[in-house]
Amino acid sequence: MNYDQTLEYLFTQLPMFSRVGAAAYKADLTNTIKLCAALGNPQHQFKSIHVAGTNGKGSTSHMLASILQTAGYKTGLYTSPHLVDFRERIKIDGAYCSKEFVVDFTEKIKPVIEEIQPSFFEITVAMAFSYFAAQKVDIAVIEVGLGGRLDSTNIITPEVSVITNIGLDHTQFLGDTIPQIAGEKAGIIKKEVPCVICEYTPDTKPIFEAAANNTTITYASNVYSIQEIKYSHDFLQVDVANNATGATDTYTLDLNGSYQAKNVLGVLTAVGLLQNKGWKITNENIATGLSRVKINTGLYGRWQVIENNPTTVVDVAHNVAGIQTLLAQIALINYSHLHLVFGMVKDKDIDSVLALLPAHATYYFTKAQIERAIDAHELQEKAGVYGLQGHTYLTVNEAITAAKFHASSSDLIVVCGSVFLVGEIEGIIPSTVL
Repeated sequence: MNYDQTLEYLFTQLPMFSRVGAAAYKADLTNTIKLCAALGNPQHQFKSIHVAGTNGKGSTSHMLASILQTAGYKTGLYTSPHLVDFRERIKIDGAYCSKEFVVDFTEKIKPVIEEIQPSFFEITVAMAFSYFAAQKVDIAVIEVGLGGRLDSTNIITPEVSVITNIGLDHTQFLGDTIPQIAGEKAGIIKKEVPCVICEYTPDTKPIFEAAANNTTITYASNVYSIQEIKYSHDFLQVDVANNATGATDTYTLDLNGSYQAKNVLGVLTAVGLLQNKGWKITNENIATGLSRVKINTGLYGRWQVIENNPTTVVDVAHNVAGIQTLLAQIALINYSHLHLVFGMVKDKDIDSVLALLPAHATYYFTKAQIERAIDAHELQEKAGVYGLQGHTYLTVNEAITAAKFHASSSDLIVVCGSVFLVGEIEGIIPSTVL
């Protein structure tokens, strides 16, 4: 098989959560353990950091990778889902894994695939671990796919674990209460591996404490606090105080959504734990790494301004907590009128999200071209119950074109609601990168 044929095999022959949803979910680690055993257990051949959470885990993972790269470490990065190119999931120092590796790995593991029928995600995790081991990375940042306890990535023993936050998402798998979901995320906490909790509530803190087993739990907000945030379309400047010393450092991020400030506290705390374990990371490495996350790691779709006049922004916010954060960001912007290009997948809490959205905006309902996406007309009908008005469009690009036609230069256009919707935007990742 060539590369395109290999992708066709991976996308169509294996159960893929992004395409079919629940049918692709495997609620145990058996297949991943078998796959990695057949490969010589590559997950034991490199150091790692494990990152879980409802929102912010992707940005956090990319920030950590950027800092480690800047410090001179050969750094792997595994994230999901991808926006455009499958190889976005598996990178070293910001560079995609090679097409040849994807082909060769798939051919090599095919007999095991035929035997145990793993999911798409289980294969990609094993592929990433094999690539990082073969390339002899110094460390890899591994983002959890779904939950934590039973996620395929949860066969590593990392240097540090990080849990960003807890919200209601994937409730059909993780439970329909915050404590239940916290329990699943806390499943990445391992004996004698320090863990950073970026955000907690009275409901979640006891869950984390109960999961600790000869493990140090560090709450980021106990270590650092945000003093001031300055926002522009191009950068985010965050003044962060060390709660123990009172010293304040200023960081300029190229991830410019104001919500990234919370993620920074967790990143700084995790880096401090790495430094305590002997990793050579200077304050200059931290500052430079945070200022070059997009450049170093190729992160897209997080409050990404794709056009000006009118300002057009795309963001992968797709659940209640993410949309709440996005709306807080929109509130910081000066604009005449808001246009929302919007689509979701069927298994999200669509009604709770719609109840949050502003009725004063003009809506352009659309859908990603996957089975899980809710039909644009059905979404329009649901939105009408909440006073949200607009027309439907077959594709996200048609919807964006319509929004730009109707918007004045002082308006704001925001595309959100689904990672997969954002991935279908023309030019979302520059052609020079792909």
